[in-house]
Amino acid sequence: MKSQDIFLLLKFVSIEDDPCEGSINQSARGLAALTGLGKTEVNASIHRSIDVMLARRKDARGRISVNRKALYEFIVYGLKYVFPAKPAELTRGVPTAFAAPILTNKILTAGEIVPVWPDPKADTMGQAVKPLYPTVTAAIAKDRKLYDLLALVDAVRIGGARESENASSKLYTLMKV
Repeated sequence: MKSQDIFLLLKFVSIEDDPCEGSINQSARGLAALTGLGKTEVNASIHRSIDVMLARRKDARGRISVNRKALYEFIVYGLKYVFPAKPAELTRGVPTAFAAPILTNKILTAGEIVPVWPDPKADTMGQAVKPLYPTVTAAIAKDRKLYDLLALVDAVRIGGARESENASSKLYTLMKV
């Protein structure tokens, strides 16, 4: 597994749950345009996800269905060990983890420095957190659900027990496990 596999699986969750996006062509070209991954990376990611049973092909057209329960369990219990995230230098970026809108006012922090995905066009100053894939900030621009999912994943990756538990609970509901 690679970190972009989790990113792409969360995009599939977003597509499946959004009636407007549900009709999107799940071709490698279409997914590459939505995520910023290359077409070859999309295909390789899908194959890896199917191999480890985090996804399956659901019809003859090759559309993908995510094993949401398995993905949720991997995110909650294994992701921070496989793809750890450590806040780094101060930079401009998009708020993530407990600083993202989905968790704002839900978790109190000890300081004013918030975790952000680096993005020079963003307005928020905070500590850089490496996203699961470099194109995350572009991919979330038009997909609020994907933003929420990825921010919750980051809260699990960098949070303590209380933050992880809160984020896991919200993630369970948002993923419709």
